[in-house]
Amino acid sequence: MSDAGTVRAQAAAAPDPGTPLVEATDIVKHFRSRGGGRRATGDTVKAVDGMSLTISEGEMVGLVGESGSGKTTFGQSILRMHEPTSGSVRFRGQEILALRRPEMRRLRPRMQYVFQDPFSALNPRLSIATAIGEPMRAHGIAGKDDERDRVVEVLARCGMEADALDRYPHEFSGGQRQRIVIARAMALNPEFVVADEPVSALDVSVQGQIVNLLCDLRDQQRTSFLFISHDLSIVEHMCTRVAIMYRGAIVEQGSRDQIFGDPRHPYTQELLAAVPIADPRHRGRRRGMRIARDWDDRSAPRPVLRDVGDGHLVALA
Repeated sequence: MSDAGTVRAQAAAAPDPGTPLVEATDIVKHFRSRGGGRRATGDTVKAVDGMSLTISEGEMVGLVGESGSGKTTFGQSILRMHEPTSGSVRFRGQEILALRRPEMRRLRPRMQYVFQDPFSALNPRLSIATAIGEPMRAHGIAGKDDERDRVVEVLARCGMEADALDRYPHEFSGGQRQRIVIARAMALNPEFVVADEPVSALDVSVQGQIVNLLCDLRDQQRTSFLFISHDLSIVEHMCTRVAIMYRGAIVEQGSRDQIFGDPRHPYTQELLAAVPIADPRHRGRRRGMRIARDWDDRSAPRPVLRDVGDGHLVALA
């Protein structure tokens, strides 16, 4: 977002430490290649390769990395939209990878996903009342008699008027559609939401509105978020903790101040150095940033995360 003035959201105070709401440990997700490019058919693609992350109640954790780093695959794996190849995911202490389909279905309302593209996330043949109301009825959150009233209520929380009920997705702008997608997720009163690049498909003029909406939902409902993004300026505004992902694994993790004020991993430094800054005398680079260009030796074993102080984790050899 180029206009920081449109964004009033700031990261909330870090939640009190305790039992994590979500605890993903050593998540691995491999795919079989279909061929193309330099890969032969049947090659193993290591989309997520031994990644761990915890998220506390009411916390918004940013997951940052370039396209293809595995961010979306990780987010979908911890919700079992993809079945992980191996690893553990605990939700309020319960191992969800061991749950059978009926048990997982009962858990679904508490763990939701907001898709990146609001244009493809909604069925064009369903009215907004149906798109939001059917999941509420299916999970016993609303009955036939009060379904429409509950849909109106959740739309209002997301800044939409009641006249949206009987309209269809094509009648709304991109920003309005994303509000509807968020409303559909929040209608089930989830405790945890994976928001996958929720503003990247939107115009800059409406990005700030969606950012503010997500932060309001976090603060008012104590909803926890994994906020997936490649936009560091948005993450800096919204998140209390940040994890930097590269080639299927986390290379640095820490508080917002640690990541943005004292980046230790060369990849994190490169990402921050590429963020445009407002000072025209230093256009496109952060002042004083020194970057080691030879850090990425793909033939070497992957370094393990080490605590360099106060929970600031860095993958250093």
